[in-house]
Amino acid sequence: MACGCGGSESGGGCGGHAPAAVEVPAAPLAENAAVELIASSEQEWPRIRVNGVAIAPEAMAREIQYHPAPSRDEALYLACRALVIRELLQQRIGELGIQVRPAAGESEEEAATRELLRREVVVPRADEATCRDYYERNRERFTSAPLVMARHILLACPPDDVEERSRVREQAEALLAELRSVPERFAALALAHSACPSKEQGGALGQISKGQTVPEFERQLLRLPVGIATRPLESRYGFHLVEVEQRIEGRQLPYEAVADAIRDELDQGVWQVAVGQYLRHLLGAAEIQGIHLDGAETPLMQ
Repeated sequence: MACGCGGSESGGGCGGHAPAAVEVPAAPLAENAAVELIASSEQEWPRIRVNGVAIAPEAMAREIQYHPAPSRDEALYLACRALVIRELLQQRIGELGIQVRPAAGESEEEAATRELLRREVVVPRADEATCRDYYERNRERFTSAPLVMARHILLACPPDDVEERSRVREQAEALLAELRSVPERFAALALAHSACPSKEQGGALGQISKGQTVPEFERQLLRLPVGIATRPLESRYGFHLVEVEQRIEGRQLPYEAVADAIRDELDQGVWQVAVGQYLRHLLGAAEIQGIHLDGAETPLMQ
């Protein structure tokens, strides 16, 4: 079982991150808006039209898997809402005659939607004064991550085996009690019990900072003071007994080092709001049948 901690002769940490996909935000719902599709009890799929264009049941069946929800009705509603918005965007792209060459890894539809939003959702960039004010009000956010030198003992267990994780947790707590009594035995206990390759180096992980471990391990590790952690740290790989040997605190980053990131963050927030307003405008101007959406007229299907 791979521990994923990156604990090897080169040091490192547990993990790696997959970038999240960038998506067009869904049109916001009014507070406490009813989740309602218009369908009879005989219909498995609602009959929805967008400016006279029908949304196919096959499209709903494909889309629903991307919208997990407590019930099928809620998942279906979210799927249908996404399909309505997608259809409205495609209709607007057709009206404007937008044709654009897709970028690498981008579909023609994604490229056309990107160009549509570039043309029709225009927002001002955050100015220097706004960015500096944001920096001053959030200085604690703009510090470098601490750097820790640590070693660990991994007691591995599957993430979805509740009974086994309970058993291994008890084993970890018993081993931790032994470590706290005789901390000089850390290397020997790592060699005897750890499921991580780092056991050959006494459990040494090397120097670790942000982004070098799996998130759930990183959040706990980077907060620890020097010494043996008072409790096992849990991750998807099992339970880690950790000793922080050295800790270097993060430092305040100057405004100039983070100005571009602040501007991008503020611009993204404004853009999200503007796209939501744009989608509301499209919904309000459309004739939508078969689903209730905030900002849209939704007559019953005949």
